[in-house]
Amino acid sequence: MREAVEIDIMQLPGSEDLPLPRYMTEHAAGMDICAAVVGETTIPPGCRAVVPTGIAVALPAGYEAQIRPRSGLAMKHGVTLVNAPGTIDADYRGEIKLLLINHGEAPFTVQRGDRVAQMVIQRVCRGQWRCREKLSATGRGTGGFGHT
Repeated sequence: MREAVEIDIMQLPGSEDLPLPRYMTEHAAGMDICAAVVGETTIPPGCRAVVPTGIAVALPAGYEAQIRPRSGLAMKHGVTLVNAPGTIDADYRGEIKLLLINHGEAPFTVQRGDRVAQMVIQRVCRGQWRCREKLSATGRGTGGFGHT
């Protein structure tokens, strides 16, 4: 059985006609989020656009919402999120907005109600630094980019 957490959500004025984020299949990890553009927004190849969602959330302390691209948009059109995954912190109360980028070869048009991203709810923990003179050894060591 999966854990469930209640999350307060508010549809912003003018977005009442749009569905709330929702899981599209029984075992989906992410909820699809719809675009709340007025009319449509066209993103030329190589360009970015801020796309409103018409929603704001109040996540419980200890949780975040990760905003991730939809793989179908990336595969079919080359459209993804610039800052993927984006993080919605538990203390943020503003509208969730998406920064889409068109890596495709043709202009991409976002229409009102299009499913343009997905939201995954995750628990988070806070790290506490412990300064050390030396770190524990591993097989990889200091091997960086392209090492594995």
